[in-house]
Amino acid sequence: MVRLISTLAVAFALAACSTDRSTPDSRSSGAATTVPVDATNNVSRASQRSTPRIVFLGDSLTAGLGLEQAQSFPSLLQARLASQGYRYEVVNAGVSGDTSAGGLRRLDWALEGDVAILVVELGANDGLRGLPVDQLRANLDEIITRARRKNIAVLITGMEAPPNYGPEYTEAFRATYRDLAATHGVSLVPFLLDRVAGMAALNNPDGIHPNPAGAQIVADTVWAGLEPLLERPR
Repeated sequence: MVRLISTLAVAFALAACSTDRSTPDSRSSGAATTVPVDATNNVSRASQRSTPRIVFLGDSLTAGLGLEQAQSFPSLLQARLASQGYRYEVVNAGVSGDTSAGGLRRLDWALEGDVAILVVELGANDGLRGLPVDQLRANLDEIITRARRKNIAVLITGMEAPPNYGPEYTEAFRATYRDLAATHGVSLVPFLLDRVAGMAALNNPDGIHPNPAGAQIVADTVWAGLEPLLERPR
């Protein structure tokens, strides 16, 4: 585990230096909709659609850094939903380098429109920077609270912190996700990168962002938490 988390630390250091906020074309088959950070008008147009939305609020892991847009795990889940007859629009609201505070700042427009489910993938960059765990907990708590206030189902995905801040920090960091899920009664994926982190064959050269094969495993991991929240096709 220490070696795995050390790998995470180095790789997220590289990721934090890359704040790619580009928005690739989302018109390809099976691709999730990408919502630009500053494009409020685009969000308003998306909110006018009648199809319920699943919003993935996250960082570079959600954005799919190093992948084609259709290879990101939200896009893979959009294709899976469609293939199984589910009627949802997936919105990829991932921003490379984002922290839990950044996700909270973007929350209002991310929740505009007919949002049925919010998937929260945040915290990796908090851990990298050694930000206070209380701050991470407060930000995620506010995100969940505001989503639930709108009767939006929430799925949170856990992340690990690097070991260089000591065992107390890493354990408190890990427990934050578990505790918030229990407090709010929302769904939890304990570790987003389960079966992928530390596996060279499943990651891009930076050692942390999944390659296409790794992204498929991440999609499978998230699907296990997401599927119970879906409204069954009629």
